[in-house]
Amino acid sequence: VTGSGRGIGRAYAERLLKLGARVAIHDLSEEAPSQFEESKSLSEVAEELGGVGDVVAVSGDLTEENQVRRMAAEIREQATPVDILVNNAGGDIAADGNKAEPNDCVFISEIDASSIMDRNLKSAILCCQAVSPDMMASGYGRIINIASNAAFHGCAWGSMYAVAKAAVNHFTRCLAAQVRSSGVTVNCIAPGNTPTARFMATRKVDEKWLNSDHPLERPCQPDDLANVMEFLVTDLG
Repeated sequence: VTGSGRGIGRAYAERLLKLGARVAIHDLSEEAPSQFEESKSLSEVAEELGGVGDVVAVSGDLTEENQVRRMAAEIREQATPVDILVNNAGGDIAADGNKAEPNDCVFISEIDASSIMDRNLKSAILCCQAVSPDMMASGYGRIINIASNAAFHGCAWGSMYAVAKAAVNHFTRCLAAQVRSSGVTVNCIAPGNTPTARFMATRKVDEKWLNSDHPLERPCQPDDLANVMEFLVTDLG
């Protein structure tokens, strides 16, 4: 599960552990989970999740092919070849690690636009390329790419993020068409706004929305998304 040192990714990882999977958690670096004070380190997350099941921790930049290949090799050596991949890492994140400013179609800088596309689309492509051959050879695999509901409507702000996630949607369709005859399924989850620690720290949040219990108006929760993932990677799907 990429980007699983915190937030929604951690919820995916914990659910897979509860289902009996051996899970490799990932973050950009050992210290990355501490950015929004969710955990002190990736090692601490691994130790905490280790109480639920068997955990391997790897770190690295998913936009660099050599690092993705290295992490896939580490997982094979410490556990097994990957048969479930959840491409959770991404976000509307500029080159400096913050929100792009401006963050639109016309005035966003090239470096920030590239950063957003790489973090969301390129990372998903590289991870799929790293593990799909093993899945195809074994005749079994489950790939879940994470997009966003921003991919389905025009966004005057956060535009490159929406474009990147729309591309993730179509990459999912294309990869699914290629690998389905080998017993590999590829699906996409498109979350709405989910109040993780990063979300709360980087946005102005409507308290009425945050506290709503209306089924069509309340915020999405990480466990909601983990439920969808469980459906797609188990016999429920």
